[in-house]
Amino acid sequence: MCSESNTGLLSQAFPPNPRFTEKELPDQTGKIVIVTGAASGVGRELAKILYSANATVYVGARSLARVNEGIKSIRAEMGESKGRLMPLVLDLADLKTIRPAVEDFLSKETQLDVLVHNAGVMMPPVGSKTAGGHDLEMGTNVLGPFLLTRLLEPILKQTASLKNKLDSEKRPVRVVWVVSVLDSGTPKGGVEFDEVTKAPKTFKKPMENYMSSKAGGSFLAVEFARRWHEAGILSVSCNPGLMKTELQRHQPALVSKLMGIVFKPAVFGAYTELFCGFSPDVTSPENGGYYIPWGRKSELPAHLKKSLQATEDGGHGLGSKLYGWCETETMSFKA
Repeated sequence: MCSESNTGLLSQAFPPNPRFTEKELPDQTGKIVIVTGAASGVGRELAKILYSANATVYVGARSLARVNEGIKSIRAEMGESKGRLMPLVLDLADLKTIRPAVEDFLSKETQLDVLVHNAGVMMPPVGSKTAGGHDLEMGTNVLGPFLLTRLLEPILKQTASLKNKLDSEKRPVRVVWVVSVLDSGTPKGGVEFDEVTKAPKTFKKPMENYMSSKAGGSFLAVEFARRWHEAGILSVSCNPGLMKTELQRHQPALVSKLMGIVFKPAVFGAYTELFCGFSPDVTSPENGGYYIPWGRKSELPAHLKKSLQATEDGGHGLGSKLYGWCETETMSFKA
């Protein structure tokens, strides 16, 4: 098991060298993977690695133009491959785009081995909303991925069932929820619900609001793991690491420039996601786990663990509550 005794903030900011990269990744011929936000940044780097290993990679992005641009650039850089790069056009901030994208995917494929929720939005202008009127960060980082996962759940379970029977290596189907450095800046409890609206509160401080949505992603990773424990599907979350990507496009120019100097290239974040999605060190006992750069098992902060605990066990039951809210808010987009 790849782990470190020191998984604190300093270790996450300056992690040891990655141990699972394209060099350790076995051939992925026949594997089907969806990576959201794969037209640029970390998602694009992950798609490149998987494509070079002969996987079929569905490149998820907000528009066909962005998808095509991403696919073209990957092919130009990687050259020959026995894999495929396929378009998946969906906007996680617009729930009505997700079902058509899934239907298009299901019309082409009969299996899905790994789903990587890489796409996200960070600290947009205050008051930004999704197409459905939700807070943009909670909508894009939590609601959209939730709906995508629920719509893909049947094929994930079908693939897991076949793998349990046929795959001698027992490589489980996986869903990777890309979150953040949850040890810093996350409001206490992670997600706070409004007593009147019964919806997650929008925090006034931009960083707290962003981190609340990322805590929500980690909650969903655990909640799906609980529901899938007998289905042979692993659901984990990860802090991909500190990198300079399009995620910081809303940051002030000086901050963005400093990030470019201090932060690592996007490929390092891809190594964290690659570890979670493909390393043999991520096994059934780690279902619901949280990983840090560049592929090390860690633990959620204590206050988030408390939030996830059921009320009957002395916790706050917020993971289950968030799952239920997502189910309600996305109900009309499933049919």
